[in-house]
Amino acid sequence: MTSFFRKLALSCAIIPLAQCAVVPGHNSAAAQEAAAPAAATTTAIKPALWAVKDDDTTVYLFGTVHVLKPGLSWFDGAVKDAFDKSDELKLELVLPEDQNEVAKETMALALDQSGTALSSRLDPAALAAYQAAMAGLGLPPASFDGFKPWFAGITLSVLPLTKMGYNPEEGAEKQLSNAAKAAAKPISGFETLSEQLGFFDALPMSSQIAFLNVMVKDLDKLGPQLDTMVGQWGAGDPAALAETMNEGLAETPDVAKTLLWDRNARWAEHIEARMAQPGTVFVAVGAGHLAGAKSVQDYLKERGLKVTRIQ
Repeated sequence: MTSFFRKLALSCAIIPLAQCAVVPGHNSAAAQEAAAPAAATTTAIKPALWAVKDDDTTVYLFGTVHVLKPGLSWFDGAVKDAFDKSDELKLELVLPEDQNEVAKETMALALDQSGTALSSRLDPAALAAYQAAMAGLGLPPASFDGFKPWFAGITLSVLPLTKMGYNPEEGAEKQLSNAAKAAAKPISGFETLSEQLGFFDALPMSSQIAFLNVMVKDLDKLGPQLDTMVGQWGAGDPAALAETMNEGLAETPDVAKTLLWDRNARWAEHIEARMAQPGTVFVAVGAGHLAGAKSVQDYLKERGLKVTRIQ
């Protein structure tokens, strides 16, 4: 279960939500002040890029990281050229512009309506570790008693990254969305916010609790783990990224099926249908969906479509 975060970090675009979600007792301004300063230098990287083409349609496939540190130059060269040629941008999801709506949709699923306190779901040792982790991040554990374990786990997965300088404003989706808006390109999503939240909410309670316990146990490892994955992403090495993400995958098959494989298959079906219409589409989804076995590319190939790597 220790690789849970690795699969999670690059598989759902809602991960940055925990930084801006309405978290009782949390001072978001203080969290921002604790973040690392902006990078003074720029590092050029080359994430992987693929294309699916026929006579009148091109769909580019670009793997993203949802939170990044400043100072990484990736939106240039082949990626920028493909984006500029595209008529539209397709993301995992497009968040509502209204932050109140984001909070409303999130809280509708994150709040535990059963009346069971989160603290009562944890055994004594796990509870003590959880309370210490929350306190270390400046979060009052008692204020999370009304929430489901998955929401507390997501919150724990993001806040340490914020303090290390990771920022959703620097994430690939944000940069691509800003560029699409500036160029008046339509933006749409494969999924809605409620659907992505629902993937977590539908996990068995045992998996939610295990997720939360892993977040607590590996709190000091989250940043280095994401650093490794960002390095593999920037090097354009999906094989290494897949190996990192697939470590321990057999231990969490329900999570892998829900957050990765089933979604990859649905997106491949959508892309196949889109190939019937002329035009050029830039598809940008979490890099984990474009790496390893049962990736989006694998499902596209099963449907008889040729996927060509162009960077």
